[in-house]
Amino acid sequence: MRTPLCDDLGTQYPVIAFTPSEHVAAAVSRSGGLGVLGCVRFNDPDELDAVLDWMDVNTDGRPYGVDIVMPNKVPTEGSAGDLTELIPAEHRAFVERTLRELGVPELPDGAAGAGVLGWLHSVARSHVDVALKHRISLIANALGSPPKDVIDAAHEHGVKVAALAGRAKHARSHVDNGVDIVIAQGYEAGGHTGEIGSMVLLPEIVDEVGDDATVVAAGGIGSGRQIAAALTLGAEGVWMGSYWLTTTEYLETHTKSQTMQDALVAATSADTVRTRIFSGKPARLLKTRWTDAWEQPGAPSALPMPCRTYWWGRRTAASMPRVIPRSSRCRSARSWAG
Repeated sequence: MRTPLCDDLGTQYPVIAFTPSEHVAAAVSRSGGLGVLGCVRFNDPDELDAVLDWMDVNTDGRPYGVDIVMPNKVPTEGSAGDLTELIPAEHRAFVERTLRELGVPELPDGAAGAGVLGWLHSVARSHVDVALKHRISLIANALGSPPKDVIDAAHEHGVKVAALAGRAKHARSHVDNGVDIVIAQGYEAGGHTGEIGSMVLLPEIVDEVGDDATVVAAGGIGSGRQIAAALTLGAEGVWMGSYWLTTTEYLETHTKSQTMQDALVAATSADTVRTRIFSGKPARLLKTRWTDAWEQPGAPSALPMPCRTYWWGRRTAASMPRVIPRSSRCRSARSWAG
């Protein structure tokens, strides 16, 4: 299973693994794919720098990449303190009331910490600056084309740039902006999705930009059969994200929540919901008592990015293992190639 994407990225297989865990990313890269580390969780650039130092050492010289969250247009944004002030009182009251009803205890004093600042444009730019000091092969952007100066800087370092697209016209815009790899992300995806299913979207994007850029498929891909289908539809590779949340490396080094991972493994295709409550943009989550609460009459509407994700922080994220069901089957990220 080799395509031109493998030659472009220096991999053995045309599989790109997006994950917030450096241990999962490194395991995939060592096994012949391309591990891509999600940078949004890093509030401190020095922490990201240290993790990428670890990636440099623990990928056995194999290529790896990073994923950032950066809009093409530079937004007007304030400090974290300013964002906190933008959270309406009704949202604060609703969340605290809901968590109490779900039996989630308060975190100890001082344990809540800051929310995720990586959704801020300025922080994402610091992620790029840090990443380009390391031996990355790819910068992927979750919000479309990065600004032109970021694309130019990546190319000056010999780094490919990828961007997700939910429509053919978005793919064309990415290529016109200088993006090398278009990730055709269908409605089935776990990340920020559009309205078009993968079976329809992928050939549309291949027809639109396949002669000018590399097209990679994303959305609902979690098996060899689905990888083969994506290649048949014209993709040169696949981008997989949710799949890696169920690996032992992710459990042991990142989430440390067996309950959360068990719920992911036990879930069926009918057990998810597409909602804006996580980040302010449409994303796919497991149905839980938490997601149910936001669907009830009188629940506030989702806040826009980045306010929503910043405010989530550890307080609400800590509630997830307590509001989802339980069962257990996971595998190692090292075993995917077999």
